[in-house]
Amino acid sequence: MNTQTNMTGLDPNRLADWMDTKGLGSGPIADVTRLAGGTQNLIFRFRRLDRDYVLRRPSLAPRPRAGETMMREARVLAALAGSKVPHPALVAKCEDDSILGTAFYLMEPVTGFNAVNGMPEPHRSSPALRRRMGLALVEGAAALAHIDYAAAGLEGFGRPENFLERQVSRWRDQLDSYTRQTGWPGPQSLQDVGSLSDYLATNIPPGYRPGILHGDYQLANVMYRYDSPELAAIVDWELSTIGDPLLDLAWIVATWRGYDPELPVLQVEPWDGFPTADELIRHYADHSLRDMTCINWYVALACFKLGIILEGTHARACAGKAARETGDRLHEAAVSLMQRGLIWSKRPVWQ
Repeated sequence: MNTQTNMTGLDPNRLADWMDTKGLGSGPIADVTRLAGGTQNLIFRFRRLDRDYVLRRPSLAPRPRAGETMMREARVLAALAGSKVPHPALVAKCEDDSILGTAFYLMEPVTGFNAVNGMPEPHRSSPALRRRMGLALVEGAAALAHIDYAAAGLEGFGRPENFLERQVSRWRDQLDSYTRQTGWPGPQSLQDVGSLSDYLATNIPPGYRPGILHGDYQLANVMYRYDSPELAAIVDWELSTIGDPLLDLAWIVATWRGYDPELPVLQVEPWDGFPTADELIRHYADHSLRDMTCINWYVALACFKLGIILEGTHARACAGKAARETGDRLHEAAVSLMQRGLIWSKRPVWQ
């Protein structure tokens, strides 16, 4: 993982004082390094006494309720302790804004790599290892879906009632909200969004079994072990909730390479060796008791939802609030996702 030294957003002295109250080492905070991550959060690695820690906090210009999101992430990580789901182990959390100006939490460091950021050896030279990487990704989603969320202490973490029924209207409203951005050409620029929306609204699966939903489960949000093709950890839990875990599988398929139209984002090289999308679905079915009959609908929904999320950056770019080059690239991805969703809506029922 790329790093850069930058302590903006982390006051070592105040952090050390707080850690003293938690019995987490002693002495000064040392070797502070900022880890590369998303734009919405800051991640630091540091050492205190003889132990390394990773701190995660919102950005210096946080979104509304960013502190609450931090605490939700910490709650999920705590709930996963002792499970078969690979994840960063939670060390401690802090809701007190007076320490660092925002809520934050500490977790154990994870040794591993993100395939989207580059493939190291021996993975780069081995199609067999890359095939196993794809299957391991699916197994991580299946393991998460297997957890009894209530028994894990996540009762009230989300609103599972009518979860599927709410999805289409919620994301269509999100798309319509972009009309407030001056210069955005409107929903029609996504071409197939209307047909896909109609399909999703009229083919909602009749029921589902609630579980923990990561919310953005794909290759960019997992780390792999350097010494094997297995997952080291699933990361970036900010969109997690209680919903339908099949949407995590669908998110993998929606963002997967190897079938048209290809996406101009989330590219992993080399790609040969990775399983096909259909092989991923079959592997998940082999590791889950969930009803897969409507998986085409879930993939279509994942394409619809992710496309609308990406289009938000394009809308802001049209209004001069984001880089135009980035906005145009994400718009291209959003158009492709709508096309993918419509293709999945017309596939034969999965058996």
